[in-house]
Parts: sequence; C-alpha cells; structure tokens
Amino acid sequence: MLKQSLENNPMDDTFKEGDLVMLIDRKGRRYMITLTVGSEFHSHLGYIEHNDILGREQGEWCKTTKGHILLMLKPTLSDYVLNMKRETQVIYPKDIGLIIMLADIFPGAKVVEAGFGSGALTLGLLRSTGNSGSVTSYELRKNQATKALNNISPFMKDMNNLTIKYGDIYGELDETNVDRLVLDVPEPWNVVPHATRMLLPGGIFLSFLPTVLQVHKLVNELTQTSFQLIETVETLLRPWHVTQKSMRPTHRMVAHTGFITTARLCSPRPR
Repeated sequence: MLKQSLENNPMDDTFKEGDLVMLIDRKGRRYMITLTVGSEFHSHLGYIEHNDILGREQGEWCKTTKGHILLMLKPTLSDYVLNMKRETQVIYPKDIGLIIMLADIFPGAKVVEAGFGSGALTLGLLRSTGNSGSVTSYELRKNQATKALNNISPFMKDMNNLTIKYGDIYGELDETNVDRLVLDVPEPWNVVPHATRMLLPGGIFLSFLPTVLQVHKLVNELTQTSFQLIETVETLLRPWHVTQKSMRPTHRMVAHTGFITTARLCSPRPR
C-alpha cells in the first residue's frame, strides 16, 4: 500500500537515477535516455549532464551546451514501444491499445500469451492486469526471452505478475481457468483445440495475424468449435498536422500492420 501511494503521489514525480527520460527538441524530435549519475547526453544539439536533470520534475525544460531548449518528460508506453530495441517485428501501439480493449484485459485477469517476441505487447498486458492479475508468456527461444525481458525491465521494474514458460504453445498446455488467450504466432489455429479447455466460459481468444489467408484458416477452425462472436478487424492510424494557418494529414501514416481476430468461448449451440 505504501509503495502504491508513493507511485501515485505527484509530489514524488521527480527524475531519479535509473529513470527513463524523454528529451524533446523544438522540432518534436525525441531522445530517450536512462539517467545515470555523472553521465552525459550528447547530440547535434550539444550535450547536457544527467546531473542537471536528476531531481527535477517532468514537464520542465533543460538547456544544452549549445543553448538548445529541451522538454523533459517520462516516456509513455507508446513512446517506449516505438523506441525499444527489437529483433522481431514489434506490435505497434495502435494495435496494442485495440488488443487490450477487444480482449477486455482487466485488473486481476489471468492471461496467457504467445509468443513473447520483443515484449511490447507483454508490457501492455502487464499494465492492464495489474498486480492482482497474471500474465504467462510462452516462448520457444530462451535467448529471445532474455532480450524481451531486458526490453521490459527499464520501463516496468516490478514484473512479479509475469511468468515465462519455454515451450510450444501448439502442444498440450497445463493452464486452466484462463480469462484471456492472446496469440501472436503464425499458426494460431493449432491452439484452438487447447483453447477450449484452457479458457473459462465466456473467455476471449484473440489472435494477431499479418495476412488474410492466415485469418481465413483461423476463422474456419474457430467456427468448427463452440466459439461464438468471431470477428476480425484492422486499424489504420493517420496523424494530422495542425497549425494556426493550416491543417492537413501528415505525409506518413501507420497503415496495415495486422488483423485482430477475437472469439468468445461458449457452450455448444443447441440443435
């Protein structure tokens, strides 16, 4: 309780050693660093000592040795995901947000996911389930899981509700009474038979896939079971550039990244 109250206390919202800070210049370019006593951040704008940031509150401004003014903020989950190291394709923030909503990830939920990947989706799931919930991630490669954990730990130091299992999600699983099953694997139809035994009644099955052929095969498999409310969506994100004298879409947008398919486990339909 004391820990939670300190985290939510705005008076304690100052930069400390080990914290992530996002520095934003006048053109909106963002530079994310980890604060370390005695270190310096160098760029074409000059450099600034970490000691000049430590102890200050986010939302304040700092000045580089070349006189450039930088805004200091703690990165959001979206900022962090877009800047995190990756060796596998990361799920974009626009999809993570939709996945959390469509899968109805709630505090206290028992969630099973596969694969672990770069850890971007896992971060969103951990935040949404909270300390009262749990996330179990299946990953085949131990070295990939280690890299994903290294990605997660700078942003979320408390991972007590995360369990990593090294194994094949397509095989027999020992999880039961699962609220939500979230999959980012190439052949999710192989998990459907296990999902009917893992999920609680009304539980949600969600799969993220890049191609229509994969979605078609998955939906065909789901329709052969007692899953209902089978739906597939995608989301396209188009930012806008707004100034005093003009308003137009930005030149670049995050269009198709993948399809999200959801279904809910029900009892068999009466004949």
